[in-house]
Amino acid sequence: VQLQACGGGLMQPGGSLRLSCVVSGVTLDDWSIGWFRQTPGTEREWVSTASSNIGRTYYSDSVKGRFAISRDNAKNTGYLQIDSLKPEDTATYYCAITRRRYGSTWFSEVEKFDFWGQGTQVTVSS
Repeated sequence: VQLQACGGGLMQPGGSLRLSCVVSGVTLDDWSIGWFRQTPGTEREWVSTASSNIGRTYYSDSVKGRFAISRDNAKNTGYLQIDSLKPEDTATYYCAITRRRYGSTWFSEVEKFDFWGQGTQVTVSS
């Protein structure tokens, strides 16, 4: 199983970008996909998750209203649209997949996600 995240870059505050996560080795239909981010010296922070067949989405409070997660199962790809970029969005963004949808907060728990991408760097600076 491989996850390839891409779409990061150097952006100005207020801008937008879309991250992509191409999944290979499994059929994405059966998996929930999540996005996390991390800055040096900090723990990996959950950002958003799109559940598998029920189509439910979850967002952390820090990104709600600016981030939008989506998925195209036909392309085995997940996306994270980020609008109104802020300097505090600067981080390495990781995508991950899980089928372990149990517990009330499964969608935000790093340890529930089985496979991870390599990360894509997003830098927001003027």
